[in-house]
Amino acid sequence: MAAGFKTAEPLEYHRSFLKENCRPDGRELGEFRPTTLNISSISTADGSAMVKIGNTTVICGIKAELTTPPSDAPNKGYIVPNVDLPPLCSSRFRPGPPGEQAQAASQFIADVIESSDLINMEELCIEKAKLCWVLYCDIMCLDYDGNLLDACIIVLLAALKNAQLPEVTVNKETDLAEVDIQKKRHLKISRHPVGSSFAVFDDSIIIVDPTAEEESLSTALMTVVTDEEDQLCAVHKPGGTSLSGEKLQHCINRAITRNKEISKLVDKVIGSMKTTK
Repeated sequence: MAAGFKTAEPLEYHRSFLKENCRPDGRELGEFRPTTLNISSISTADGSAMVKIGNTTVICGIKAELTTPPSDAPNKGYIVPNVDLPPLCSSRFRPGPPGEQAQAASQFIADVIESSDLINMEELCIEKAKLCWVLYCDIMCLDYDGNLLDACIIVLLAALKNAQLPEVTVNKETDLAEVDIQKKRHLKISRHPVGSSFAVFDDSIIIVDPTAEEESLSTALMTVVTDEEDQLCAVHKPGGTSLSGEKLQHCINRAITRNKEISKLVDKVIGSMKTTK
């Protein structure tokens, strides 16, 4: 009976739970799904990580390449994030060029990298106007069940913390780059941005960490990104219901708490890897 009600009237089915301040999967309105993290998942990458938030599974591999710095910033390297949503992760996605959601996610991640000062780009420059690192961050969703952006930010942060770059010098005589793969160093991560996504039901009820079904039934979606110093890095709200200042502040406060939880998780996993080595 319940399964038939859920199929015939999915919105009413969810409302019957929301009235009792809970959700169909048993969570409270402000409760995130269990989050697990693994690093060094891809042995051929310079840095990698995999994260699971509930059923949503995202993996990130980082490849570092040497290139010429951009003309408008000759003393900086750069990061190129790309989010891929292949058909294998959900039947909603089709083969072919990146869809609208994948493009929007890639742009959002690029904006977060810039607005949060995640990495000092000058650290990626080897010789001004001549040589720098470019980090290609390929983020692929393996299983899509909502809250993609939170997973992307966590997996990117963990992969960057896991990444190691070889020492590079420019030979003054030949003007060529010389790479010493025996000497590797970790990247200096300046900030630790973490996202918290929210869905709004019936223009008033706010839930955190929505599943794919909850996202499709909501009247608005919003992602709030904060750093470890409780600073607001970004707010992403693609249309939908407007929120009062009070409700927005409630979401920001929840995002600050979430940042502390995820920062602990990332540090714990990175620390356990160092211990095993």
